[in-house]
Amino acid sequence: MEKIDLESRIRARGREFYAHARGNAPVILHKGWWMGKLLDWCMQNEEFKVRLFRFVDVFPLLNTTASLNRHIEEYFGDTVPVFPSLLKWGVKGRGASGAATGKLLAQAMRMSIESMARQFIIGEERGEALRNLRKLRKGNFAFTVDILGEAAVSETEAEFYLQRYLDLLADLDQEARSWEGLGNGDPDLDWGYAPKVQVSIKPTGLYSQVSPLDFEGSVQVLCARFEPILNKAAQIGAHVHMDMEQYRTKAITIEVYKRLLSARPMETPRLGLVLQSYLRDTDQDLADLLRWSRDNTLPLSIRLVKGAYWDYETILAAQHGWVAPVYRHKAETDAAFERLAGKILENHDLCYLACGSHNIRSISAVLETARALHVPDDRFEFQTLYGMAEPVRKGLRKSGLRVRVYCPFGELLPGMAYLVRRLLENTSNESFLRRSFVENMDIERLLENPASKVPAGEPKKRPYSEADPLEFRNEPQVDFTLPEVRSAFRQALEEVRLELGRTYPLLIGGKEISSPDKLESVNPAKPSEVVGWVCQSEPADIDSAIAAAGKAYSGWRDTPAEERARFLFRAADLARKRIYRLSAWQVFEVGKQWDQAYADLTETIDFLEYYGKTMITLAGPKRLQRIPGEVNRYFYESKGLAAVIAPWNFPLAISCGMCSAAMATGNCVLYKPSGISSVVGFTLAELFRDAGVPPGVFNFVPGRSSVMGDYLVDHPEISIIAFTGSLQVGLRIIDRAGRVHPGQTQVKRVIAEMGGKNAIIIDEDADLDEAVIHVVQSAFGFQGQKCSACSRVIVVESIYDRFVKRLVEAAGSLRIGPAEDPASQVGPVVEKAAQERILKFIDIGRREGTLLLLREVPNEGYYAPPAIFADIRREHRLAQEEIFGPVLAIMKAGSFDEAIEIANSTRYALTGGVFSRSPRNLEQASREFRVGNLYLNRGITGALVGRQPFGGFGLSGVGSKAGGPDYLLQFMNPRCVTENTTRRGFAPSDEET
Repeated sequence: MEKIDLESRIRARGREFYAHARGNAPVILHKGWWMGKLLDWCMQNEEFKVRLFRFVDVFPLLNTTASLNRHIEEYFGDTVPVFPSLLKWGVKGRGASGAATGKLLAQAMRMSIESMARQFIIGEERGEALRNLRKLRKGNFAFTVDILGEAAVSETEAEFYLQRYLDLLADLDQEARSWEGLGNGDPDLDWGYAPKVQVSIKPTGLYSQVSPLDFEGSVQVLCARFEPILNKAAQIGAHVHMDMEQYRTKAITIEVYKRLLSARPMETPRLGLVLQSYLRDTDQDLADLLRWSRDNTLPLSIRLVKGAYWDYETILAAQHGWVAPVYRHKAETDAAFERLAGKILENHDLCYLACGSHNIRSISAVLETARALHVPDDRFEFQTLYGMAEPVRKGLRKSGLRVRVYCPFGELLPGMAYLVRRLLENTSNESFLRRSFVENMDIERLLENPASKVPAGEPKKRPYSEADPLEFRNEPQVDFTLPEVRSAFRQALEEVRLELGRTYPLLIGGKEISSPDKLESVNPAKPSEVVGWVCQSEPADIDSAIAAAGKAYSGWRDTPAEERARFLFRAADLARKRIYRLSAWQVFEVGKQWDQAYADLTETIDFLEYYGKTMITLAGPKRLQRIPGEVNRYFYESKGLAAVIAPWNFPLAISCGMCSAAMATGNCVLYKPSGISSVVGFTLAELFRDAGVPPGVFNFVPGRSSVMGDYLVDHPEISIIAFTGSLQVGLRIIDRAGRVHPGQTQVKRVIAEMGGKNAIIIDEDADLDEAVIHVVQSAFGFQGQKCSACSRVIVVESIYDRFVKRLVEAAGSLRIGPAEDPASQVGPVVEKAAQERILKFIDIGRREGTLLLLREVPNEGYYAPPAIFADIRREHRLAQEEIFGPVLAIMKAGSFDEAIEIANSTRYALTGGVFSRSPRNLEQASREFRVGNLYLNRGITGALVGRQPFGGFGLSGVGSKAGGPDYLLQFMNPRCVTENTTRRGFAPSDEET
């Protein structure tokens, strides 16, 4: 059929559908109903929409009238234009009417939101759901049931989710035995071919540790978890559909689907898959699936939808520096939907299509394309969401089409995220339901071919060459959804393993220097495996390095800032080219997981770029005020020689940050890496050497602290000491740096970051799905060996039991093993001394609190078992001392005020976090939770250069902020030059000076 003829038929069909639906707005948009009024207000006022949806999100946790009223006031208490009169009256009238008005308002709001939720949910419990399913079937609608909930955060929750589906299938089977099949034909089947019972399952609900990083492991576990469900479905003749969720699990879901189909060739197509047309990859994914299906003679069943996570995907991509996987424009998604549906219909002999859309244009396009291709009626159906687009659904039935309703089932709390997505969909500016039933847009506009509205061109990541030369943008973070990334990392590990056991020299004045004393560095997961032997500096080597740095200093100081920065930019380019190899070295030497090691490299690159660009903006004199006859110029000058004493936990990033800051500002560097990570330290020396940094500007002087640590700090030629490490060593450096030694001409500047006792507060209204995940990541990521790691979690009493139970289950689900294994989420600690120290703190915890979790760990390697203790009080050692390991103390607070008091009750002030959905409490935390870096409703690790400048005060540090706009000032002396320009009463004009 000609495209023009098909287009005219699509439009004609659309007019017919619209005529059936016209005048019958969906219930949720009916302005005579309370929810319709709310959504109408949302569509009129974006600010009210944001507040309402955030309030709806927190609503299930507001169990008392007092908490509900407090949140109503916090979300809606100030002036909002076009504010709903009932809410305005309720909020403002509470002071006069007291408790009575508050109670009425709370009741009204509770009834409204619960009613709103029930509109989209088939039932909260079994009986209610079955009654509503019977009603659907009486209207000649089939169904698919989805159990509400987001991704499981623990294996306990995953097992519960699996069992709920087994129970659901049994219940539906029992109920369906009394149902006649829809349509004509076999009474045991709908429409003569479709199972009466169908369920939809989110894969991430079945396995809490799904990760693109562990692609194969995730696929294998999910296949195993689906087996009992598919066995039950086969037993009762039901159909199972795999829902597609966020992009990060898309490839895993497709692979699971293919393997399950391959293992059950006789049962197909009783297993279906969802594809999302808003994803740019879906054209290729569908082509691959169709090719695979034909090659293996395995029929497919595909539900095609637009996609429900657009905001999430675009935000995540922007935060990580990726190209968004979704189309930017609605027209692109709609055009893709028609294109993909057409491709499926062309292959109807092997692929069944379920068209999931409320858009009359999309529905018409699918139907008319099917007619044009002579697709049998039993090869496609239409699907709508329960509680939405009732006029569309009924119009489809009037046209004699097969319609299935997607029916969420379950409790309100786990269903709230689903509810918010539905509300966003209905109130979106581009929502078909809004445009057609609220705004009454002309039907001809609604039926326009979306392909004609698709903008030209594809989005691209702007390369550095096209950016403002001084604009800083963070290096894109690793994307393990890409198979080529996983392959490159695996190959780098194999290559680096072949290089283990080499000897590494000092690098002084551009020359490699050997020394008789060599320190062994080992793989903490396998101590018998030597990573390398690193030559150790003696005091004489420090003298040589001081001499080399002194010789290079004046030339480097006088080198223009732009030229100094170019050396850093070259080093950044080299780091990008070597990113997998440099990451692999960290996996072996300090036990960093793949993603953690890669993140260390992106931070390294960020420091090089950020400090280089920042110094260019700081360079050159700045004119201060403009006074006739006087010129005041303010500028910065380097201080001299810098000793950089670096830690092992971010062996490249922190080392590079301190070194590049010193070098960007015109200082020369003596770099002493941690003895535990000196091989990685040498890779930094290679970066600077290969970038062409002049000899003597950067000197690599690893050494035993007992032999040369004090000597380096005390040396009179050293002007700056940049240190990251323990409080004990940091205070020792500060103390010694305050002494003036013979020949010393400057007061030494110490830039020190010395750790913390970081806390996360869990408020009574916290989103526990998010809080549990981020506390686990913050406490146990890289085995708790981060300066910013969470070591205390302070929980408000009213939510304590629920949070703690889920936290312990989630931590108990983490996989423990060597960092080389992509399945491992917890690896070894860095050395035996650290292992022994952590085990001692676990013994202390047994005496001070209640042990809730102690994981088993491998016998080989320096593993310390992840541990969680409850009943810890603020005076306990577990609440006061930095452990630097996977040990978490749980503390109970009677109120949010007390939680902040507990959080502030240590001598450290580095990082902290709060999970709360109370605007007032978040504002209070911003004022009163006194730490250098405070994170609200997110994890507390992973600060990014330029976005979250990192550093604390108290005994956590001297107040400097690495990766911040003022960090470089620590490495320079400010100078001011004032010139009198008056000569015998004459002064040049302001423009001339």
